[in-house]
Parts: sequence; C-alpha cells; structure tokens
Amino acid sequence: MTPRPIKLCVAALGGQGGGVLASWLIGIAEAEGYLAQSTSVPGVAQRTGATIYYLEFFPRAEAERVGREPIMALTPVPGDVDCVVASELAEAGRAIQRGLVDQERTTLIASTHRSYVISEKSAMGQGTADAAGLIELARSQSKRLILFDMEALAEQHHSVISSVLLGALCGSRVLPFGREAFEAAITKSGISVETNLAAFADACERAAHGDAAT
Repeated sequence: MTPRPIKLCVAALGGQGGGVLASWLIGIAEAEGYLAQSTSVPGVAQRTGATIYYLEFFPRAEAERVGREPIMALTPVPGDVDCVVASELAEAGRAIQRGLVDQERTTLIASTHRSYVISEKSAMGQGTADAAGLIELARSQSKRLILFDMEALAEQHHSVISSVLLGALCGSRVLPFGREAFEAAITKSGISVETNLAAFADACERAAHGDAAT
C-alpha cells in the first residue's frame, strides 16, 4: 500500500498573504522531493474576502516506485484533513463548522486575534462572537491545537502574518520538511527577508513549545 497524501487547508482573509503562504509551501514541498498540488476557493467581499487554500503533498520517490502519479483531490473532505491553518479565530470556527477539523486526525493552527464580520460591526448592541467559546470549541474538536495571537507577533517584528503562519507550521512538525527549506522559501522571495525570518523564527519556537498557547 502506498502512503496517503498529506492534506492541508489554509483559511485566510484577503490581504493576509494566504496565496503567498500557499506558494511558499508548494516551493518547500517540491524542494524536499514531494509532488504538490494547490487549489483555492475565493470568498466574497465580507472581511475583504476569506479564501480557502487546499494543498496536498505526496513523496515523489513513492510515486516513482509504484510507477504512477497520485490522484490528488481539488477540495478538502470533512474528516480527512491533516492540518488546518486559520489566520483568524472566527476562520478557525468556520473550518470546524465545515467539518474540516477532526478530533482523530487534525492539527489546528490558529491565531487568537479577531477581524469582525459585518454582522458583528452592525449589531445595535453586543454582537461580537464569544472568543472564549471559540477557543474552547477549537480545543474540543481538534486532535492537537496550536493557538496564539499571530497578528500581534507579526506586528512585533514589523512583518506579515503569513510568515508567522509558516513558522507555526514549521514548529508544529506536521509537515515532514526541514526548517532550512522553510527559511529558504522566505529568503528566495527576496521581500522583507530579515523581518519575515525573525517573525518565522519566533512563531516556530512558540509552536514547538506547546500544543496550545494563548
């Protein structure tokens, strides 16, 4: 039997670099000897457009051994995703609502900060979602949880949240890729390399030191 692909889903808002993160991950996987596939489903205008990026990785050596390329899915299937990365707390809740986070399989990596939806902003009274409730939901529904304020960490390093998300992914060790490959992807981009590497390193350490940190 051949191994199954590694399945990863990224939920990000417009302007947060979700597409850049997906591109980095594709480059990392290919550099590490994996076949990679990426698809995306763009959202509507609310909160600048929440987009789902779905990626699958399969070892090239295994495909060559059996003499055929793997068939990879174009969209995530509930209960079958190994890792969900959410750039904002409500997006983690949406991923759970869609069934993409599974108690037996899924590592959930999410930022605790909020970007309010239109219904929250337009409510006459207190209309914001219960952040504490969302965090408890994330803890109860995931196999493993990595949780901290990634936007604040990005701002601390004058960087962008996509670099923090990449660092958290590296520190989680969900993907079988070496840290050098992650750092090389940031360096190869040639954009704000020093600050992005600093944010990446900090997030990597945070993720490596605990499954759930607030």
